[in-house]
Amino acid sequence: MKAGILMFIIGGTMFLVGLVMFYSIELDPTEPIWNHIKNMGTFVGLSGIGVTVAGILLYLISRNQPPIQENFEYKE
Repeated sequence: MKAGILMFIIGGTMFLVGLVMFYSIELDPTEPIWNHIKNMGTFVGLSGIGVTVAGILLYLISRNQPPIQENFEYKE
């Protein structure tokens, strides 16, 4: 599998895991560990967005370009 596609899949998974970590936990002021996990979800989600964008760019950069046809003859 190409690296760009793999990074896109990993980034999307990280983003979804970050969303689950952030939105599934209700804040309880007496439990600091839940606050830490919710903040970690924010970090993982934002990192996933970055990895996804990097995967898209890597995929677009590594595509094979068609050869340039150099035909300089002028025809009327």
